[in-house]
Amino acid sequence: MSELCYHASHEQFAPSRLLKLVIEAEKAGVESIHSSDHFHPWSVAQGQSGFSFAWLGAAMQATTVPFSVVCAPGQRYHPTIVAQSTATLSEMFPGRLNVELGSGEALNEMITGEPWPDKQTRNERLLESVNVIRAPAFVAQLFVS
Repeated sequence: MSELCYHASHEQFAPSRLLKLVIEAEKAGVESIHSSDHFHPWSVAQGQSGFSFAWLGAAMQATTVPFSVVCAPGQRYHPTIVAQSTATLSEMFPGRLNVELGSGEALNEMITGEPWPDKQTRNERLLESVNVIRAPAFVAQLFVS
């Protein structure tokens, strides 16, 4: 079954404009929102690169549809930060967030100043990151009072 999804392209729109666009997309009948996550826009002409995890809180509060976000844990984001940010959003908006993990693009990940690893190394790092993000012991501790 197909689903009509709006792509919230942080590279193309300032965060405040993108928030207005997803509100309008939901009103127009879009069934879900997919958020990009880039440190840099793909080109100078695009000119934007809002922080997706901060923006998601505002966007999910302003709408009722499910969201997804793609990100690359392991270099720019430590996997525990991805786990904490997604767990926080999931606690506030139960059942509305899917996270898509990848091995990253040099454009975004090299901001750390670390060398850019080959694809096999990035895939291994991704698997390690997924294991940290999914670790029951870590997830259970996120919201213990």
